[in-house]
Amino acid sequence: MSIPTQPDGPEPAKGGDDMATLAKGGRDNTMGFFIRLLGNVPFLFIGYRLYGVEDMGRFVPAIVIIEIMALICAMGEKRGLAQRLSEGADADGGSPANLVFDGMLASLLFSSVTIGVLLAFPVLMFPSGTSSDYDIWIVAAIPAFALTEILLAAQAYRYDIATTVRTRAVVEPWTRSIAAGAFFFIPAISDGGLTLAFLASIYAGLLTAAWPFLRTYGLPSGWRPRPRYLGKMTLRALPLVGADVIERGTRLLDVFLLGQFTSPTAVAIYFFAKEVASLPQKLKSSFEPILAPVITKNLKTGNLGAIASQVRQVGFWIIALQIGIALALAIPGEAVMGLGGPAIVGGTGALALLLMAEVVASMAVVSEGVLVYIAKKRNLAISIAIITLQGALTIVLIMLVDHFGFDEGFNAAGAAAALLLSLGASSLIKALLLKKLLKAPVSNLRWGLVWATGPAVVVGFAFTLLPEWIELLIGIPTILAVYGYVIWHKGFGPDDRVLFRKNLGASAPS
Repeated sequence: MSIPTQPDGPEPAKGGDDMATLAKGGRDNTMGFFIRLLGNVPFLFIGYRLYGVEDMGRFVPAIVIIEIMALICAMGEKRGLAQRLSEGADADGGSPANLVFDGMLASLLFSSVTIGVLLAFPVLMFPSGTSSDYDIWIVAAIPAFALTEILLAAQAYRYDIATTVRTRAVVEPWTRSIAAGAFFFIPAISDGGLTLAFLASIYAGLLTAAWPFLRTYGLPSGWRPRPRYLGKMTLRALPLVGADVIERGTRLLDVFLLGQFTSPTAVAIYFFAKEVASLPQKLKSSFEPILAPVITKNLKTGNLGAIASQVRQVGFWIIALQIGIALALAIPGEAVMGLGGPAIVGGTGALALLLMAEVVASMAVVSEGVLVYIAKKRNLAISIAIITLQGALTIVLIMLVDHFGFDEGFNAAGAAAALLLSLGASSLIKALLLKKLLKAPVSNLRWGLVWATGPAVVVGFAFTLLPEWIELLIGIPTILAVYGYVIWHKGFGPDDRVLFRKNLGASAPS
């Protein structure tokens, strides 16, 4: 049976157009990363300074569970939807909007079941108890979070990355920050301000994603629930669901285990370090939305050589950007952690380890973007082994810290070390597997990274001898500038510089 065409899907790019498309999408979303940085910092400051370390320590395990459950309920559509749209999987020949609504219906059904389970066992979200009666309502974020993932995946298939930037980098973080500050000064709801701010941000994000989706795809035509098709779609999505949940779970399992085995203070210290360290991690997501449709297109034509080239190029872009950000945040680490208050400075060691972990994870992330399509089961098996290793290492290191009587900062460092070792193993194994399957090298390492790191480290340590405000306001930009200058001249070739050029490559279809 021939595969039906999708006349209103993305137009095939030819030759270098794929790389230019990736560069354009990554460039757009990387700008969103810096906007998101400006939105996240106020939330951390407000949360730790106004609500306090204890309240943040109770709030964090809840959002970890909510995010994991929402990813499960998204049914792997972040990557699976691109494949279904590329294949024209709607057996009834309906519009692409019908396919998206199939995924949304399945998501809502799973969300309803998940909410029921969490309401029956709230201790999963709040191992240390709640701060207010409003906290339990955090479960309402699950369907909105999951539907937003699906809508953004649909827009990414049309090469619309601006909607992802607007939703994730502007609306959600700024709504969360502004609402958390406003709710704190309303006596009737101040105890539940963190939860209510989180809910407000998630639903604001859903509305922001829904409007362009309706303009792009419109309403479904002749759509109706099809139980048999939904069942097939769900079974097919299971490896993608597993990959999504485990990939994100490696970033959240440590927080969950700290919540179960340590105090809210230890969780709060680690979460602050984690949020700061997640900034370079978010750079990889700058390419993720646009990488899926480009890869599925080349898989459809069997162009494995092009995929290997894209993995090498995108992998280098990600690690080059991540190292610069990591150096700028790790070297003045005490000053950065001090933004959360004196009680948070003990997590400086954890911050350094977490930043290293995000850098070594870059190869695993890009490799998995291909493996989820060409080796689903093997990728899932590796991911399960890695997250099991991480869980075991985290528990062992927490127990060692307790045995020797160290403080909460060492608990945070132990969890960070477990993550670093696990992500390093994941990158090595997945890169080797992908190299074997594509029959081409996929490494993202180059000597230019070493040349750029050296001068940045020297300059950064010089700034640590100065007052903290100078470290933050002048030191961080200077480290980035020195690193950027050297990597541009020593590490970036003509193909790499496409990332920073505008008006190149395939334009997004309207």
